[in-house]
Formats: sequence, structure tokens, C-alpha cells
Amino acid sequence: MKNFKRFKGVAYFFAITLSIYLINSCNDLDLLPLDRVTAETFYKTPADFDGAIFGSYSSIQDLWGTSTETLSEFGEFWKITVTITDDVVADDNGADGISKDIDNLFIRSSDVSYAAAYTQIYEGILRANLVLENLDGDNSLTAEQKSSLEGEASFLRAWFHFQALKMWGTPPLAITVKKDLFDQALPNSTQDALFTQILADFQVAADQLPESWGAEDLGRVTSWSAQSYIGKVKVWQEDWNGAITAFEDVINNGPYQLLSDYEEVFAWNNENNEESIFEVQYGGPFSDDNLWVFDDTHSEAFKASQGTGRGWHWDAGNGAPGGKLGQWAPSQDLVDAYEPGDLRKSVSLYEDGDMYITTNFEEIPYDPTWSTTGFTMKKYRGQRNLVPANHSSNLQSDFNNERWFRFAELKLLYAEALIESGRIADATTQINDIRARAGLAPLAAAATMADLQQEKRVEMAFEPHRWADIVRWGIGPQLFPNWEDRFSLFPFPLSEIDRSDGMLTQNPGY
Repeated sequence: MKNFKRFKGVAYFFAITLSIYLINSCNDLDLLPLDRVTAETFYKTPADFDGAIFGSYSSIQDLWGTSTETLSEFGEFWKITVTITDDVVADDNGADGISKDIDNLFIRSSDVSYAAAYTQIYEGILRANLVLENLDGDNSLTAEQKSSLEGEASFLRAWFHFQALKMWGTPPLAITVKKDLFDQALPNSTQDALFTQILADFQVAADQLPESWGAEDLGRVTSWSAQSYIGKVKVWQEDWNGAITAFEDVINNGPYQLLSDYEEVFAWNNENNEESIFEVQYGGPFSDDNLWVFDDTHSEAFKASQGTGRGWHWDAGNGAPGGKLGQWAPSQDLVDAYEPGDLRKSVSLYEDGDMYITTNFEEIPYDPTWSTTGFTMKKYRGQRNLVPANHSSNLQSDFNNERWFRFAELKLLYAEALIESGRIADATTQINDIRARAGLAPLAAAATMADLQQEKRVEMAFEPHRWADIVRWGIGPQLFPNWEDRFSLFPFPLSEIDRSDGMLTQNPGY
């Protein structure tokens, strides 16, 4: 795992350089600097291809980037996946204007949040496509290495397209590298075409990736990661039988299991654990880690270490020790959703009566006045994670991986498919497995969709899934008094509409 993480800083620089070169390769002038890497000289060795594929992984990390050089990102992905939901409010004292507007469902196509997500998603797709395009060139890869890299790049291309589909509905489908500087735009795709390509790519990954990696590559996606995502995509398609088939293969034959302790799932020294299907891998710690260089399109990308600014944005503000922003706070509505005795509550949030661990690693009583709501997020934080080894020396950054897709979520998605297929008793068993770990009694009756929705909310609190579920379940009108139908899709960034010269069509209502 360490080698995988540490190699990425160099890999990202090469991936960016190659992207710039290819986009400009339509020029006739042969004036590339002698120290500039080109596609013709780079894609030769297994290490070259590893560097390029890690560049695609890097774009996932950039979703949460903070940079004043590119789009002025400031943790934008949290805003459009978590702050926008009923689980979180934009804190009156710490949040910026876009956070406060998104929290109130004031959604504009000109907001940087949507442009930042769109940019990083299609950057990640480009980087995966570059790997796929160069596999058959003049290189020293073995047939086995080519097959595995094809699976890995196909997985990442599918993953990015799936995120785009959930956010925009009919985003462009990008499966080739466009090299003409004057022909870069792509039109809207269709949902059918997107689902077909996404599933095809995940199937290539399931067929060609290894079931596991060695310790030096821990965190790279596997065939079981891909099979899990096939099931998840089929849930979004409402192909319940297809989802059940994929999930049952993973549950019965795959390597995953629930950890017995919910807090251990998010422990900084328990990354890529038995519950993890897909994690966003962070690097570090390094002495010069800088919150402003996490975006690998920054001019100092050569030293970007790819940590996370999670603590900077989420730790208590408003005078709390440590000087963090406290931009977003758990809502009272989420707090009330926890049943008495639910062990997940104390892992997920701070409240009055708790001992708060500062970023200076001191333990002091939590003061509810540090937050507009009286609560602060604790998941990924707390005594288990706020230790020097998980932080840069300047205390701006930490390096605990983002657990993006967990086995617990897979079991809940499986339960949903079972409910929709009439297999209520089996669904109840899956939900009760999750409840048992949380210290809760089994459901008093057969599981309903309301039970499933409640359980997923508290199990996945502050993870980037709630908004997509709200939209998919059609419960927005029940949760938000100012709900409008257009909120089921995000607006395409105005900048992308303008760049496409009308080829990309805006979603209705924006």
C-alpha cells in the first residue's frame, strides 16, 4: 500500500503532462521542450502504465480538492453530496456562500461545485482512456499485465461515468481520446447508452482484474470490486434480479465481511479492511503537506501528496481549539434519526457531554456553541483517528482513506433489491445484520422500504451517497418544503455548455 500511495505523486505529474501533450498534438510545430514527456516515449514499461493508471485514481481525490489556481475549489464535492442533504446544514459561522445556498437548494449552473466535479470526472475518464489507447502500442507489457491494466482502466472509466450519470442524467459518453484541439466537445448521451457502456466496462474489469493484490498494491480495484459495482449499477437501473445475482455472488464467494466494531471501519490504521470494496487512497504523511496542493492540476502538482482536508472543513470552528472552519454541521434531524442505544451515533458525531479531540491532540469537553446545530462530525475523526501519525506536521491535512463503497452498503442495496423482488424475509435478515453491529435489536416486523431507507441513512451518515438515494427513492418532496422536480438532476456547468457551442444541452429548469 505504501508503494502504491507514494508513487502517485510522480504518476500524477506524468499523467497531466501527457494529457496536455495529446490535446496539443494537432499542432504542426515540433517544439516540445526536451524535458517534456510524450506519449511516444512514455508508455513503454509496466511502471509507466502504473503511473498513468494512478493518474486516473488521482482524479477521484481531486473531487474534494482545495485550490485557488484552477476553479477556486473549496471542498466542493462535500457540498453537492452531503451539505445538500437533510443530514447536514451549512454552519452560520463557518460556511461559505455556495454552501449556504446549496443547503437551501439554491442551485445554479454557474456555481463552481458542479464545474469542479465535472472537470475531475472527465479528467479521470481521459486518463483511463489514455491507458486503454496505449496498451497495444510498442511496450514491454506481458499479456497478463495488459489484461489486468485493461480491466483496471475499464473499471475507472465506468466508475467516473457512473458518478456523472447519477449527477447529470445524460452526461457525455467519452470512450476515445479526442486529439483535435478544435474538436473537443461531446454531446449528451442517453441513459441507455450510458448504462450499457458502464456495465460493459465493469464486466471487463470483473473478468480481467485479479481477485486480490499484494501488499505493495493494496487499494487497487479487484474483480470483486467490479462485481460489486455491477450489482450497484443494476440497482440504479431497477434491474432487481440482475442486482440480486451480482450481490449474491459477492456475498457468497467474495472476500468481504462486516467488521464487528463500527469505529474500526474508519480507523486510519485499518485502511482497506475486510469491509472495504473501494476506497479513495490518500498518501502521506510528508513534512510539506499543503492543503492547497491536493488538487493535482495545481502548478505545484509535482509535490502534491494527495491527502484530505476533511478535518480542515469539518472539525469544530467558531472559537474551537485548533482553528478549523466548522463549515458544515450535523443536522438535528439526523441526530433524531438515531435510535436509543445506536452505537453508530457516538462514532459519527460529537454532542454535548462528549470529550472532543482537538487537532493538537488534546482531549477537552465538547462545547455545543462551536456549531450552529450543537453537533460536529466525528466519523473519521475522534480519539481513534486524531493522532500525529495520521496528520501532516502543519495540521492542515490528514491521510485516512475515504471508504467509498463498503460491504455494509452492499448488504443494504441487496436488501433493497430483495424487498423490490418480494423476498422480504431475506431482506430483513440483511438489515438485521447491520443493526446487530450497531447494538440494536432486530426489526420488530418484516422489513419495509421505510426501514431500509432509515437504516441506510444512519449507517452511511456523512458518506457521499445520501443525495443520490433521495433522488432515486423519489423522497425529495417529503424532506424539503422547497423541492422542485429539476433537483433530481444537477445542472451541467455553464462553462461546459458555453465551451460546447451548443452541443451539450442543459438539464431542464436550469
